[in-house]
Amino acid sequence: MKSFEWTVVDSGIGPLLLAATEDGLVSIAFHAREPVRAGAVGRLAERLGRRGVEDVRGSGLLAEPIRRLAEYFTGRRSEFGLPLDWSLTSGFNRRVLHELAETVPYGTVVGYGELAERAGRPGAAQAVGAAMGSNPLPLVVPCHRVVESDGGLGGFGGGLETKRKLLALEGVLPQPLF
Repeated sequence: MKSFEWTVVDSGIGPLLLAATEDGLVSIAFHAREPVRAGAVGRLAERLGRRGVEDVRGSGLLAEPIRRLAEYFTGRRSEFGLPLDWSLTSGFNRRVLHELAETVPYGTVVGYGELAERAGRPGAAQAVGAAMGSNPLPLVVPCHRVVESDGGLGGFGGGLETKRKLLALEGVLPQPLF
């Protein structure tokens, strides 16, 4: 059973729920308005083995992630360099997410198939897509940088408009005209 701290911060893509354990940042959830926030905190508590959840925001576990995310959204940071708690992922998904975090830098993209090869499972593009969909640390483990081999955006848990905005922020796509 792990204790965790959580909070919601505004960002360039809407409210984000951030959660951290003593091991590091453990979860980021998009669109963290009240209904989403309540469900995300409850699911996180279950997955971390907690029976009840208090709104604990003052221990300081999230101070550095909040600062670095703010810098990212203002274009002053391209790497996060945060301690991460990987306890919410395992097996192939964890291997894929580690590979993504370590080898796909800011301002670049990778195809699902290529990432499958890098993770040691050529031909497992769909499994990579499933790993991206289960990513507990989007943004910091940048699943928005994974695209289709034909140049299509592919899917994204935060929605395709959010994916477009993140790729535009990183200079991969042009900024929208309107």
